Amino acid sequence: MNEEELVEYFRAQMRKDPGMASAVAAIRTLLEFLKRDKGETILGLRESLKQATGCLMGEDSSVAVSSGGELFLRFISLTSLEHQVKQNTSMFRLSIFFKAVIHLLWIMEQTFLRATDLQWENTNSCLDFQDLSHCKKVMEERGELFLEKISMSRNKVAKLCHTFIKDGAKILTHSYSRVVLRVLEKAAAEKKRFSVYVTESQPDAAGRQMAEALKKLNVPVTVVLDAAVGYFLEKVDLVIVGAEGVVESGGIINKIGTYQMALCSKAHNKPFYVVAESFKFVRLYPLNQQDVPDKFKYKADTLKSHQNLSEADPIIDYTPPSLITLLFTDLGVLTPSAVSDELIKLYL
Repeated sequence: MNEEELVEYFRAQMRKDPGMASAVAAIRTLLEFLKRDKGETILGLRESLKQATGCLMGEDSSVAVSSGGELFLRFISLTSLEHQVKQNTSMFRLSIFFKAVIHLLWIMEQTFLRATDLQWENTNSCLDFQDLSHCKKVMEERGELFLEKISMSRNKVAKLCHTFIKDGAKILTHSYSRVVLRVLEKAAAEKKRFSVYVTESQPDAAGRQMAEALKKLNVPVTVVLDAAVGYFLEKVDLVIVGAEGVVESGGIINKIGTYQMALCSKAHNKPFYVVAESFKFVRLYPLNQQDVPDKFKYKADTLKSHQNLSEADPIIDYTPPSLITLLFTDLGVLTPSAVSDELIKLYL
């Protein structure tokens, strides 16, 4: 599967289901890449998957594609590491240290499985594999399981968050977020009466897409100017936004304009809730806007054009944890300070 085929497969996934998150489409693409790969070593396969993730980042530079690809690779890599350990069992028998390594690998896998609520029977089965093809087969099976579980993430988030929406609530949200939409859809299905203010979210006016989706659910919705956030916050009861990435500090990276909305929410003493799937947890620790890597700040096309980035408009911003009330994820309801613990479990 060359780069052109990889990108085309990714685009086809997005066209097939416009409601699919780009990170999920990327993971589907990586799984297909894994199935087609003709590599002869586990190390070569890992490197190929890393290159494939980088290739997809060239098509969609969002934080979620990066974090989703890395988590996918780490999850299936537990299998390959176990297989490599087994191939050299006779050597490891001579060393207590290497026996400890085997045990540590098992603990790492168990920790990840608990963190993502993935139940897999016979987690040590890969230790019995005699060849690469058998190990690769289980890697594919675990990749399918990983994909299946993350595909249910939005529903888990919606189930947790909709209870915080009270009857008669007025909600402010930003841009278009599939997770926020699922939460509001769940609340509407529970016969709750509420209204929504959604920012227009320039430069792509994604907020209007959100408004159209809410109208189809018969939810009263008003599109407001990005610059009018402070004005309308006096009228609302809570703010709910999505996230492109959740960083180690408990802060988030999201569509440009999220930071100013969080600042205004803090000033008006209104709860600021974030809804996000766990595959968006990313190993970054920005302290301010300048600390966010350029590869996430700008569109892939902008980066390819090699233009002066100081003259380009960023498409995302960073919201620090001090401005966030709670994060609703498929791992549970988290305070910003609890995010680092969950990240350790995911990336251990």
